[in-house]
Amino acid sequence: MNRVYNALKGVWKLIVLFVLILLTFSYAMFQGGFVSWFLFYSFLPFALYALALSLYSLNDFQVERQLPKTEFNAGENAVISLKIERKTAIPLLYLVIEDVASDQLLYSKQGKKAKRFLFPGFQKEISLQYQIDRLPRGEYFFKSIRISTGDPLGLIEKETHVQAESRMIVYPAYEDIIYKPLAHHYDQGMTASKERVQRDTSMAIGIREYQPGDRFSWINWKATAKRNDIMTKEFEQRQSHDVYILMDCAPDSRFEAIVSFTATIVRAILRKGAQVGFLSSAADRTVFPIRGGEGQQLQLFYHLAKIKDDSSVTVERVLEAENFLLQQNIQLMIITSQLSKALIEKTGFFSSKKGAVTIFLIKAEHESPAQEEIALSALASARGGRVIMVQNGQFSEAFSGVSKG
Repeated sequence: MNRVYNALKGVWKLIVLFVLILLTFSYAMFQGGFVSWFLFYSFLPFALYALALSLYSLNDFQVERQLPKTEFNAGENAVISLKIERKTAIPLLYLVIEDVASDQLLYSKQGKKAKRFLFPGFQKEISLQYQIDRLPRGEYFFKSIRISTGDPLGLIEKETHVQAESRMIVYPAYEDIIYKPLAHHYDQGMTASKERVQRDTSMAIGIREYQPGDRFSWINWKATAKRNDIMTKEFEQRQSHDVYILMDCAPDSRFEAIVSFTATIVRAILRKGAQVGFLSSAADRTVFPIRGGEGQQLQLFYHLAKIKDDSSVTVERVLEAENFLLQQNIQLMIITSQLSKALIEKTGFFSSKKGAVTIFLIKAEHESPAQEEIALSALASARGGRVIMVQNGQFSEAFSGVSKG
């Protein structure tokens, strides 16, 4: 429909151009005199240029976009280069060059920088750069480059879109922190620890038959002599250091801080050598099983780059619905900006079944907890959970050993 409208518009303007030429010529012929002919000859160059421009095809343009890299972190700057070439050196009074990107990037306050007004004249090659400051988190696609020009009187206007596709992924910003496991769980209770230990060999609770991989020092020689079979000691097992993260995606002004802290803690856990799983309350539910390594970090960061605060359910409802969390020996971490009594009750039930649950309450910079949140934090501690307040920009304090709030 737009193509038909633009074609009719171009034909109509061309008709107007011929009508103006005819009128000025008729006026000079019938009126005579210096003034009338001066008017005609003064208008004639503009008319002829407009006529030549109407016959000039913008398909003559070739464009190339160059990105410094395709992966960024939120808050970084990106300098994008455009190289424009054309074969015919017809003089152009002006050119409007606009890089067409994803709507989210164009509608931000950076969008105006992707549009330039140039005076190329006879130039065949044009190079320009523009910078996008403080890239917002997300995945962006550059589709084409819009080129438009026209004559001085505005009688003829031409526009084309030259395809030049590129992709840019902006991962969430993160901080470098050192992850310290918050707790180890025994059958007799919970204790704080900063070391990563999988088995406590100081607490033998029984004996069992030898299995490949058991250490020589674990053999119980008395039981082996009695049963005439190699028996080893059975030790107390600590809670796995595997971590499952549940991220709240309810609409909130602190959502970007939630995403940044989630990226920070995921990176820290994986660099520690532990494994992490992930689940969000976003409308597009995606579950990441517990895994480790750089591949897991890349997948989670890519998901966090695109995630939105579009959840229609509360995080406690998500926790209630995901029964598979109760079937795994994991530490559960909930990252949210909204603390409620219902959430404390759900985490209290999880703590009674599986052990450690930590709620990270994300606050804006210099924001203090409300009195209700302080009371709910105390309630969570009484039910075996833990609430740690984390302010935006101070993520390292989450594992400093001091519980806030």
